[in-house]
Formats: sequence, structure tokens, C-alpha cells
Amino acid sequence: MPKKKTGQRKKAEKQKERQKAINNAQYERGLDQRPCNHLMECDYCKRTQKNRAFCYFCNMIQRMPVCAQCGKIKCMSKGGDCAVKHAGQYVTGLGLVGAICDFCEAWVCHSKKCLQTHACTCPMADAVCHECKRGVWDHGGRIFTCSYCSKFLCEDDQFEHQASCQVLESENYKCLSCNKLGQYSCLRCKQCYCDDHVRRKGFKYVKGQPIPCPKCGSETQEVKELSMSTRGYKYGRQQIATGDDDDDEVDDEFSYRGATGGFTFGGYTLGAGGIKAVRVDDDGDDDDDDNEEEDEEDDDEEDDDNDEEEEEGDEEEEINSGDSDKEAEEDKSKKDISEKLQEVKI
Repeated sequence: MPKKKTGQRKKAEKQKERQKAINNAQYERGLDQRPCNHLMECDYCKRTQKNRAFCYFCNMIQRMPVCAQCGKIKCMSKGGDCAVKHAGQYVTGLGLVGAICDFCEAWVCHSKKCLQTHACTCPMADAVCHECKRGVWDHGGRIFTCSYCSKFLCEDDQFEHQASCQVLESENYKCLSCNKLGQYSCLRCKQCYCDDHVRRKGFKYVKGQPIPCPKCGSETQEVKELSMSTRGYKYGRQQIATGDDDDDEVDDEFSYRGATGGFTFGGYTLGAGGIKAVRVDDDGDDDDDDNEEEDEEDDDEEDDDNDEEEEEGDEEEEINSGDSDKEAEEDKSKKDISEKLQEVKI
């Protein structure tokens, strides 16, 4: 029979496990708890940004540098761990620093442990935003990781990305390899897998641990535990104009015009059995309004001139018609007089 564990042995094993967890805690911390990703306010321009050796906005060196590995501001070590010896003195400021990290752009203290381990374990070694493709040196904000797909995000795109991250690439929840309903989903490659195809042959799975994705290797989760949605399409509608002249309606080369049986887009009018090119003036709306007003004034003047000419022609016609009527009456009266004279002679 195995020997029974004594209380002192149990206590020693628990302490050993606790020390192991403390040593591994620095590798399991999130980006928000890393000193190289802490918030920093510049001493000169007073702008908030990520912990940096030089201000992103004014390029000034900070008065109290913070180590990107251990997070300390003052070195109080009296042992032999310091690369720069300062026996019996506490060091702050530039006397604390030993290097600048090429990945996170932050100071690293002169401790030998920090100088040897930070460059290999820096969490921002490949921190490029998934949305805007910017690195740490290209923007002044902090770096985050998406809680669904675990990809790096900058401070400008983190909320927009996470709001649209739980969307599958397919149009349904079916397995990628068969037609069965997928029970597991990978939020990194945005695919669903059934219970048969999520497991690979020849791969040993740990009991109680999440099943890794067969495509990318990240952890999968059950679909029922997530608020997943599928890819959808949204189509725009053609708006039929009613003919009312409302001030709120915008009429430009990108608006739909349904009153004429078609619509205009990109400088061309589509519909009514053909395509017509629409001339678009790029000088501005003010020039268009001025040209329209001038054209309207010219049209009004031409209409007035035409109306006057028509009135003059009508008056001349009336005068000519009156003269012809008088001549006809005189000729008739002369004929009547001549006929009476002939009767009298007879």
C-alpha cells in the first residue's frame, strides 16, 4: 500500500503548485494588465496614450519612465541583478532605463532579468490591427485583443470589430464538411463543425479542455452558448418619386428618380428603354443655381418678345380685315345705285 501523505507533505505540494502558478502568471496576463500597454499621460502635452519611451504627439522624453516588463518606476535593488551598478542609491528617471523595446516602444529597466526576457516575451511582437493594419509605431493608442477571435485591434477599431465579429462566413449553421447542423463553431475562421468533423484522426484530445479547431487550431465553442448570426445580404430599394417638390429631397447624380420611369446613378440615367448620359457640373451647387436662374431669365425675355410680336401681328390683321370690309360695302352700294339708274332710264 502507498504511504499516507502527512500534513506537512500536503502543505509542501500546495505551496509548490502555488509558486508555479505565480511564475506562469506573467505569461497568462492579458494585454490590459501588461505594463507595456498601460495608459500614460505626457508631462508636456498632457495627452493620454500608451506607455512609450517618447511621446507620440510631441516626441518628448518622460520624466518618470516605467519598465515595460516589471512596471517599476524606481530601482531599489541592492543585489547584483542590475546591469548598471548603483550601490546604496535608489535610481529613478533615465538612470533606471536600460533599453527600448523595438516592439512595444517602451522603456525596459536595467535589470538583467528584464533585459534578457522582455524582447522574447513581448506581447506586441506581432501586434498589427486586424482592421486598419497599423502597428504600435503607427498610432498612439493602446492594443487590445478581440474576445471572440483573439485578433489584435487598435483603440479606434475595437468596438466596431467586436460588434460585427460574431458573424459566420456561411449563410447557415451547417457543417463545413457535410450537410449536418454544426454543433461547434470557431470564431477565428468563422465556420461551424459537426461532432464528427470537429475531431481529427490521430490527434490526442485532453479531457475537459475545449476542442481545437481542425482548420486554425484555436479553441472552439458550442453554438448554443454564443449569439451567432449568419452572413446576410441587404438590397437597396428604388424609390418612386411622387412629383411633389419638397425641400428635403436631394436631387443629384446619386439619387433615384422614379417619376421619369428610371433612376440616375454615376452620371447615367437608366430606364425608359435606354441609357442616357447626364452632364454633371463639378463646379458646385452655387454655379448650377446661378446658371439655372440665368437660363430662366433668358427664357422669360424671349417669351415676352414673342408675345409682343404676336399682338402686333393680330392688330395688323384686324386693320387689314376692316379695310377690306369697307371696300366691299362701297362696291356693293355702287352696284345698287347703278341698277336703280338703269331702271329709271327704262
